[in-house]
Amino acid sequence: MKEQVEAALDKVRPSLQADGGDVELVEIDGGVVKVRLTGACGGCPMSQMTLKNGIERVLKEEVPEVESVESVE
Repeated sequence: MKEQVEAALDKVRPSLQADGGDVELVEIDGGVVKVRLTGACGGCPMSQMTLKNGIERVLKEEVPEVESVESVE
């Protein structure tokens, strides 16, 4: 599952990098994927929207086992 999650993150990474940010996988705990938003994304007021409407949506589409995505510091 980790490889599938990494591949899905690679699909959203270019749009994050275009805005000066990035995402890194921290851990997978059951169906919960924990990521860290870095760069401009780390302090962006829209980061929760990016996390839920962007990253979580893509991960759920690509990896059916994913139940949710959470951001950690």
